[in-house]
Amino acid sequence: MIEIKNLSKSFDNYQVLKDLNISIEEGRIFGLVGINGAGKSTLLRLISGIYNKDSGSILIDGEEVFENEIVKKKIFFLPDEPFYSSHVTPYNLCDLYQAFYDFDKEEYIGYLNDYKLPIKKPMSKFSKGMKRQVFISLALTIKPKYLLLDEAFDGLDPLARLKFKKAILKLVEKNKTTVIISSHSLRELEDISDCYGLLDKGMITSTGNIDNRIESYHKYQMAFEKEIKEEDFEIAFIKYEQIGRIVKVVVKEELNEFSELVKKYNPLIIDEISIDFEDLFILEVENRGYLND
Repeated sequence: MIEIKNLSKSFDNYQVLKDLNISIEEGRIFGLVGINGAGKSTLLRLISGIYNKDSGSILIDGEEVFENEIVKKKIFFLPDEPFYSSHVTPYNLCDLYQAFYDFDKEEYIGYLNDYKLPIKKPMSKFSKGMKRQVFISLALTIKPKYLLLDEAFDGLDPLARLKFKKAILKLVEKNKTTVIISSHSLRELEDISDCYGLLDKGMITSTGNIDNRIESYHKYQMAFEKEIKEEDFEIAFIKYEQIGRIVKVVVKEELNEFSELVKKYNPLIIDEISIDFEDLFILEVENRGYLND
């Protein structure tokens, strides 16, 4: 289990994280989301023990992680731009990682072959997606108890993304691995994550089960005979959009209750529109003052 309490971190005079609190249970796939610069990469580096905190605590299975080699062996962190020397190949990259982790090199080679990677070609010649597949192969072979992924799907083609998601689900099912995934690809996160945390202004401001959170909002499209304005409604909308006589709104009420609220305005039609994780993210950040003109 990961327990983070009152975590703060600054660089020079810029505070990135402030009194952050979050707990992530064993075997969860946790989607870490936030706008650019919110501190997602910093948080992952703190959890993995690369950075030291300024204050607060980061406990992995009840122990602090920084400078704790035993705890760090439980963790595999894949940053957005992983380090490797200019002449290293996928084949000999594992020699470095075998100094820190116990894993089967033949299994690792099997993953590389599955991705159809040239295993003895310098990785400096690889595309970003190919490099990503090499480190994904390492992560899957190591089978860590805690897998931290920064921009997990960046550079991967659709087939590679599908393979990766299936492999993560299998890893969680067989090994009870806890996975934290930071990604701007929210549709991919929705496919695989069972819970999420929104990082905003240095804190986790919204968290929970993705499906339950999405189901707490309802989006409707309405058409009216005459153009109508937001101030004409005696309803507090979470979100309001209008093009001519077509109005789209987000509210908490379910369809029957909402239909009763708007019937006196004589809508010609009311259609419910599904909400996905990307819609949820936009709603959450808009409600906290972002994205508004």
